[in-house]
Amino acid sequence: MLAPSVSTLPASLSERISDAHRQSLLEAPRNQRLALLAAALSLDEPHALVALAEAAGLDVASNLEADEPSLDLLPARLVHDYQIVPIAFGPERSGERERPDSDSQLPVLSSTLPLHLATAWPPDADMADWIRTFTPRPLVWHLGVPEKIHQLILQHCGVGSGSLDDGDEDYVAPETIQQAEAEVDEEAAVVRFVTDVISQAVADQATDIHFEPQENQLTIRYRVDGLLVQVPVPENLRRYQDAIISRLKIMAKLNISEKRLPQDGRINFRAGGTVLDIRVATAPTIYAESVSLRLLNQKKEAYSMDRLGMSPDEQAQINTVLEYPHGIILVTGPTGSGKSTSLNAFLRKINSTDLRIITVEDPIEYEVPGVNQIQIRSEIGLTFANALRSILRQDPDVIMVGEIRDRDTADIAIRASLTGHLVFSTLHTNDAPGAITRLIDMGVEPFLVASAIELIIAQRLVRRLCPDCTKPAPIPQIKLLDNLAILGVDASEAAGITHLQHPVGCDRCRGTGYRGRIGLFEILKPNDELHDLVLKRESTRTLVQCARSHGMRTLEQSGWEKVKAGHTTLDEVLRVITVTEK
Repeated sequence: MLAPSVSTLPASLSERISDAHRQSLLEAPRNQRLALLAAALSLDEPHALVALAEAAGLDVASNLEADEPSLDLLPARLVHDYQIVPIAFGPERSGERERPDSDSQLPVLSSTLPLHLATAWPPDADMADWIRTFTPRPLVWHLGVPEKIHQLILQHCGVGSGSLDDGDEDYVAPETIQQAEAEVDEEAAVVRFVTDVISQAVADQATDIHFEPQENQLTIRYRVDGLLVQVPVPENLRRYQDAIISRLKIMAKLNISEKRLPQDGRINFRAGGTVLDIRVATAPTIYAESVSLRLLNQKKEAYSMDRLGMSPDEQAQINTVLEYPHGIILVTGPTGSGKSTSLNAFLRKINSTDLRIITVEDPIEYEVPGVNQIQIRSEIGLTFANALRSILRQDPDVIMVGEIRDRDTADIAIRASLTGHLVFSTLHTNDAPGAITRLIDMGVEPFLVASAIELIIAQRLVRRLCPDCTKPAPIPQIKLLDNLAILGVDASEAAGITHLQHPVGCDRCRGTGYRGRIGLFEILKPNDELHDLVLKRESTRTLVQCARSHGMRTLEQSGWEKVKAGHTTLDEVLRVITVTEK
């Protein structure tokens, strides 16, 4: 079936959705329409894709593989704008091509060989006309998973809408004709490239972007689900390195002439309907300045305790303490372990019109309606300690301190909890009992620590198995016992377990076998025996033994529970627990 004439929304589906859904769907980017259609039809995305394909008279292509020789036929900007990619299909997978002509020994694509194109949404007439201006080959359309198509485009065309040389002058997308009337110079190309890199990071739900100069190249990496992922970039990126770094420094209002000292700044960035507060940090390296961007989505969706991955028992423990009128609740863990997300979930749980809640944060990662949130500004003297002193005169019921970094902040927070305030805060420690010894090491008196702390939660984030492709796989008993021994879990837990869920990889998880993350939690509620040990300044090891003897479930045990429930894998738990505790 060659180049069908398909409207932007097949009539049989258009009749099944409301006018409002139809309008929003057709206004959305092509790679986001399937998700909106699925919501409008009350289907999951795989079934919505099948319904769309049947209505449009197209095939659904799975296990997509890019046809690299055919990629050269189409400008990168066209491929990006329309979210299409040439795919190897049928005989073409084996590289079927016309013989070389007599004057050139290079193979030539036959003009009669069908060009198979995977698209995230059925094509329209304008889209097909644009493609025909670049190739006379007959077009065969296939529908594919939008995430996989986007991944192939990034892999083979790089991030952004074309190379930095802007060599796609022959193609101007209909949506950008007005912008393309003037010739795009090098500076504008760099500006567009940096914007594309950040926008792509938002689409990939990255938390950080790293621009890392090497000897002969500039590497760009995203941190997605806690792991670094290298970004495909144009081949000519190296010679634009200085311009790209300068552009980032200009956006962050930094001194572009200062290249010997580290600098910090921030960028307010809008990508569609997303508002980002980007924290920028530069550091001089032997080749050039390395630039790191921390992406903070000011409007990102808040998490409930269910979505964090807490079991009903864990939620019950926490909910009991959230009802206390005073005391301090600490969440501990390394950077990026979800501490702020958990605190935000707790605040939303107790937020009501009869409570005055004030937070002091650096940075403000979530906006909470009805809560008074203060951003720390150390450069003008607004530190955690100074802000905390001030808000105690604001008649708060609940206080959230983003992080306890020094003794002043610790003293004020603990004394606030002892004078009728419920206080939330975070610490950087490996486990829950370690928070107690950390506060004492800061200089806080043990009797204040023992009296104030009502609950300590240590947490980690592990990647969640993709629900679309995970499947059970046999696990050797010896390997299972060895892994449980590393986690400190009793060997009896392995009894009767012969299979565990295993990552497979599919189009929706980009072949990794994982999608999103889930939390592991270690919850410590001090009792009388632990209070006595704190007053005696006992070591963390002694506190751990006491807590475990009274039923505290460790991070390792929490991880094993998530493995048994099919949420993650043993390898993932071992990666996170053993790496962060070294």
